[in-house]
Amino acid sequence: MKKLLIVLVFTFIAIACSSKKQGNMIVKGQIKGLKKGTLYLQKMKDTVLITVDSVALLGNDAFILTDNVESPVMYYLTFNGNTNDKRLLFFGEKGEITINDNVEEFGFKPVIKGSKNQEVLDNYNKVDKRFTDQRLDFIKQDFEAKQAQDEELIKKLEADYKKMVRRRFLFTTNFAIANPDSEAAPYIALTQLFDANIKLLDTINNSLTDKVKNSPYGKRLQKFITDIKIKEQK
Repeated sequence: MKKLLIVLVFTFIAIACSSKKQGNMIVKGQIKGLKKGTLYLQKMKDTVLITVDSVALLGNDAFILTDNVESPVMYYLTFNGNTNDKRLLFFGEKGEITINDNVEEFGFKPVIKGSKNQEVLDNYNKVDKRFTDQRLDFIKQDFEAKQAQDEELIKKLEADYKKMVRRRFLFTTNFAIANPDSEAAPYIALTQLFDANIKLLDTINNSLTDKVKNSPYGKRLQKFITDIKIKEQK
């Protein structure tokens, strides 16, 4: 009986030591086809990518990862911590987030549920893909026109391309303004409008709620705008 009690005590201690601390964000899901490897949950801290949790997957493609989130930010799911290989980006926030994907196309078309900011970002990306497709088409046509030395077509394509860029800038600005209570709004402005007219960035910034303005991306957007204005004054 005494030996059994000792075994039970050591078993309890082992379980307690091996169990990971659970944060306020739970990321779980399945990576179909993943036979072995380590899946890392990472995020940017200052300018450095840090690992906040990891799990070894050996014959089991289901995973659970966790972190404490103060304000919604972008997270990375990577294999072996290498973002140059295969990676999946998603907006992390408090609560339970489910991510399902497959190992062969990891990060290209994941199914992500439970993140409101990710839902906003996905809605933006669905429309922005049309602009991406148009840009690729312009590149193809421009290449062919230059090969044919068709100067008239080259000029027309340049003019049409500039119009497309302006339409994209306006769409992105209006989309961000329509989602002022989402941290995805300043993130979209920072990543998609960094070379846009400062007036568009200012318009987005002024539309944001106080909560979003005080978020990491909200503060970065404000600093980005301030830095541009200071440079323009010199």
